[in-house]
Amino acid sequence: MSLLDLSQNSIWLNLVLFTLFAAGVWYAGSKLSLYVDLIADRTGIGQAFAGALLLGGATSLPELATTISASASGAAELAGNNLLGGVALQIAVLAGMDIVCLRNRPLTFFSPKAALLLQGVFLILMLSLVIMILMTGELITLAGVGMWSMMLVVIYGFGLWSFHRYEGDPRWKPAGELEEPPESNRDLKDAHQAEYQSVSTGTLVLWFSLAACGVLFSGYLVARTGEVLSEQTGLGQSLIGATLVALATSLPEVSTTWSAIRFGAYSMAVANILGTNVLEVVLFLPADIAYRDGSIIEAMDPSASFLAALGIVLTSIYLWGILERRDRTILGMGYDSALVLLFYFGGMGLYYSLSL
Repeated sequence: MSLLDLSQNSIWLNLVLFTLFAAGVWYAGSKLSLYVDLIADRTGIGQAFAGALLLGGATSLPELATTISASASGAAELAGNNLLGGVALQIAVLAGMDIVCLRNRPLTFFSPKAALLLQGVFLILMLSLVIMILMTGELITLAGVGMWSMMLVVIYGFGLWSFHRYEGDPRWKPAGELEEPPESNRDLKDAHQAEYQSVSTGTLVLWFSLAACGVLFSGYLVARTGEVLSEQTGLGQSLIGATLVALATSLPEVSTTWSAIRFGAYSMAVANILGTNVLEVVLFLPADIAYRDGSIIEAMDPSASFLAALGIVLTSIYLWGILERRDRTILGMGYDSALVLLFYFGGMGLYYSLSL
């Protein structure tokens, strides 16, 4: 029995290891949110942009490691469905945080940022392009890497530039009541500011980098254990990639979103999820590079486009919530969060039937 060769372990030992690695991801991810919030305040880059670039990039490291590993081993469906399934799952994470962390007002009520709307629209654009790509197939390849995958990276770079420029000079601002975070969240954030007042920005950046490495290492182990567990249970690549492995690699987002909401950085929490989701789509390029049996787009089942469409639906619901800012709740969560959970579980049920 070897801990390094996980496939030789019993299913129970792998479940224990999965839990231990997940705890490591949670701890490192919670530190990421704190450091990014402090860096955003000190540098003035804005919470939405910091959430999309710094948090989104750092928490996507496990997805990158898992995607490259699965693609290199020829598991194209596992890699692709992990990315697209992760998009829908992480929007559902926001709904879960709405229930657990905020029971008096919806999460979107505290996120009146035009930059978040821009990020959400951009995510819908990227997912729509993925659906078109899956339907048309790869048209041109260069050294085994598809043109579509490279195009997604170029569009992502333009999107990052747009986010940064827009947050610094928004064209419009929301009217009406601009609610402050609850008192306990403000107190917690003030306590964090006071605790790290003597720590230099350079040191914070170093700690952020170390926490990101912790997320990468622990997240990869979580995803690898989840992949082995999927083999041991005998379930298929498509369904496991969209559920278990997507959940495993989404643990950093769960941890950082929880932490950001706890100290009142609501816009950062939403931007973290949206930014991560946009980056998930871009990871088709490293997946394509690692997959040596041709284009990874050609190897994926067309049913994967259903996952991309589900991501569009869930993102649209949250954009609706940010625009409307309805302050009423149902079952302790916002109406938008309730709809997200309804559509997510209903959608995954439909996807399961497509995978049979």
